Amino acid sequence: MDAKKVRDSSVVIAQVMIPQDANPAGNVHGGVIMKLIDTAAAVAASRHARCNTVTASIDRLDFHHPVYVGDLLFFKAGLNMAGRTSMEVGVRVEAENIITGEVRHTASAYLTFVALDENGRPREVPPLLIETEEEIRRNREAKIRREARLAEKRREATCQLDPGSCQ
Repeated sequence: MDAKKVRDSSVVIAQVMIPQDANPAGNVHGGVIMKLIDTAAAVAASRHARCNTVTASIDRLDFHHPVYVGDLLFFKAGLNMAGRTSMEVGVRVEAENIITGEVRHTASAYLTFVALDENGRPREVPPLLIETEEEIRRNREAKIRREARLAEKRREATCQLDPGSCQ
């Protein structure tokens, strides 16, 4: 399986926020933004794997600034790491006020996806070809997050076997 470059699967999705996306004060619901983050990340993961993918986890989702009705949101998604069957995708969300041109970094998220074969079972994904200093940094940080997830799973398994050891 040939390695693929980060830029070969990266995606930018744009969406204007409308009144149905917001509360009565005009602030866009976080859940609306979360759904669009998941969609953008899924597209990047599927482009890399060239198959269906499913969200396995969201490690982190941080909202930095509010989003308002009328803002144009950009969801910039790209792979940070590819494992055997899973991939970490980073998504950066920027809001542009179409009238003033002001752009705000409004949210960031890291999501893990698993590639699926035609029977819904995990399947291998191509390796990720890391080319730039930024990609090296993102890959290094993704590996640290992966190790933290695996350590937490091990801790949870230990606690299930011996609940007294986790008090």
